[in-house]
Amino acid sequence: MPLAVIPWFELPSLRLGPVTIQSFGVLSALGILAGVEIASRLAARDGRDPKVVVDFAVAGVIAGVVVGHLVHLFAYHPEELSETGRVLKVWEGLSSMGGLAGGVAAAVVFFRLRRLRFHDYADALAVGTATAWGIARIGCFTVHDHPGVHSGFFLAVRFADGPRHDLGLYEAIVLLSLGALLWWMFRRGLAKGRLLGLLALLYGTARFLLDFLRARDVPYADARYLGLTPAQYAAFALWAYAAWALWPRRAPDARSP
Repeated sequence: MPLAVIPWFELPSLRLGPVTIQSFGVLSALGILAGVEIASRLAARDGRDPKVVVDFAVAGVIAGVVVGHLVHLFAYHPEELSETGRVLKVWEGLSSMGGLAGGVAAAVVFFRLRRLRFHDYADALAVGTATAWGIARIGCFTVHDHPGVHSGFFLAVRFADGPRHDLGLYEAIVLLSLGALLWWMFRRGLAKGRLLGLLALLYGTARFLLDFLRARDVPYADARYLGLTPAQYAAFALWAYAAWALWPRRAPDARSP
């Protein structure tokens, strides 16, 4: 098997009293800040109130962390539910698809309470979300918490037991590329009102395919249900949303639920 190009590396953690700061947390926070900044600027460029994006981001992040943690426990690692107080430790174990579900739930409540149309901000949020998620996935890559199957692929990482795909890296590449594509389309007014649907279609497809490379022979492997990961089932929901959002007979200015 050819040697992987990328050597194994571990970034040092910083301990501040009882708190340990890791690269994943830092990059996730930077991703959120970058995503909010991008989305608010694009919303303003589109004639919308950028403060709405900032306010929604607070609710979206809180809901995303809580739901992401619950999905991690109940769908990915139900064996951990026997640990006392595990459900309350929202900082330990997060599912990105669960975080997305939490963000969607927060959006439904937030925009209805504010009496605003989510559709008016959807394009800006699509660009910001892809960028934020991509930066956070770089954080996943730095801690190597998404190991794939063994491979001699040139982007594989030299894990202790041999070169493996590192899905954190692959998803970062996919999401940052999608962020760049959506930003380019936004700037040129292409597919106006449909960028979030396009993101759902493209990322859902990429995630569904990439999860077939996810390792099963590691101690903390993701659960499978009928051979598919929870994220692969979530991809069906993303495809359903994409079909609705991209349906050609739907008027671009139609109201979003």
